[in-house]
Parts: sequence; structure tokens; C-alpha cells
Amino acid sequence: MLARAESVESPLATIVLAGAELVLDPSGALAWPDERLMVVADLHLEKGSAFARRGQMLPPYDSLDTLRRLAAAIAVHQPRMVIALGDSLHDRWALERMADPVREEIRRIQAGRTFIWIAGNHDPVPHDLGGEGTQALAVGPLLFRHEPAEGPAPGEVCGHLHPAARIALRGRGVRRRCFVTDGSRMVLPAFGAYAGGLSVRDPAIAGLFPPRGFTAHLLGAGRTYEMPASACLGD
Repeated sequence: MLARAESVESPLATIVLAGAELVLDPSGALAWPDERLMVVADLHLEKGSAFARRGQMLPPYDSLDTLRRLAAAIAVHQPRMVIALGDSLHDRWALERMADPVREEIRRIQAGRTFIWIAGNHDPVPHDLGGEGTQALAVGPLLFRHEPAEGPAPGEVCGHLHPAARIALRGRGVRRRCFVTDGSRMVLPAFGAYAGGLSVRDPAIAGLFPPRGFTAHLLGAGRTYEMPASACLGD
């Protein structure tokens, strides 16, 4: 567990992005209360079954675990719309491997609200999981897409990069998934149970922001932890 003395903690931290007031849920979901909207990135459903197909056996419960954590975040924020920022499916064969209980959980999550699937590089084509599919979606000052654009992109909210930050805590390194933002654009952490993480110091992430000009919000047990770029170590 991260310590209070080492960071600024908030169970439901609020930030302003391009003028929109957003809530950073410690699950990795992003909520926009004024629009009753919630966003998640990189669910990577059926990643476990993809590994099994290649002979690397992992517990086959990642899809249900991911969806149940999503359902729990929905229960907290009660959004009218949920946006999944691409790579919701791990590969193009995920639907073939998807068991009925997983499909049923998706239908339950979608009931009574608009559900938007943004196309990702792992799942660029429409599928039969309900909801609506699109390449990107603009809502007010924010633009939701899978991959970050090159150059400045005020109001951009994206996924794809799976950001994670490592910090020094009591003489040892602690690594967590995180939100990354400079107040103009934001990269969301991967939400999928088996999704990996890329260091925020990697040029693919750090290069999106002014030098040392981003803040990482690490996911913790029931809260997020705000860290300046200077506190984030390389892997």
C-alpha cells in the first residue's frame, strides 16, 4: 500500500481536463459527472483464452473479472453512457472463444444505458456485442479515441499505451497502472485484468506531454495517488 507521507491521496480525485471536471476512479475508470459519462480503456477481453490457444495456460477468468470490476464502477457512478476506448477485445478471434456467461455480463452492463465501443488496433471491426461502434467520439470539449494523435491534442482522452508508473517507496520500487495527464490531454490505464503496462517514462507516453510536465495518478486500493513526473522512475 502506498503511504500518505509519500503522496497526495484522494479516494475520488477530481481533475480538470480542457475545462471538463472529471473523476479518477481507482478502478481505472474515468467519470464525467456533468455528462453522466464513464470511460474505460483496453479491456482486452479474452486475452486469457488467446494465451491458452497458443499453449500458455492462464486462469480463464480474466474476462469475467474485468467485466465485474467494470460493473462495480458503473454501480458507483451510474453513467447514462459508457465509452470503451478500443482494444476491448484482445484479438479478432475473441468472439469465437467468448463463453455465454461473458456475453451475458456484457448485456447486463449495457442494460439501460448507451454503450459505445471505440475501434482499437486489436478490434478494428464492428462486432455483435450490442451497443454502438465508432472510430472516435466528441463530447463537448473532449475527444475520445483509442490511439493518441501526434502533436498537441487539447481535450484528447485515449488509451492504447497502458501507462504504468514506478516510484520509490521506503527504499523499494512500487509499480502501478496510472492515469497520465497534463491538464490538456489524458491517457487512461488499461482496465483489462491481464493487460500489461508501459512506463510513463517511455518516449511513447512521455513524448505526448511537455518535458517533465505530466502528472501520474497511480491506482491504489480504494484511492488514487498523484505523483509528479519527477517522482516517476524508469523501469
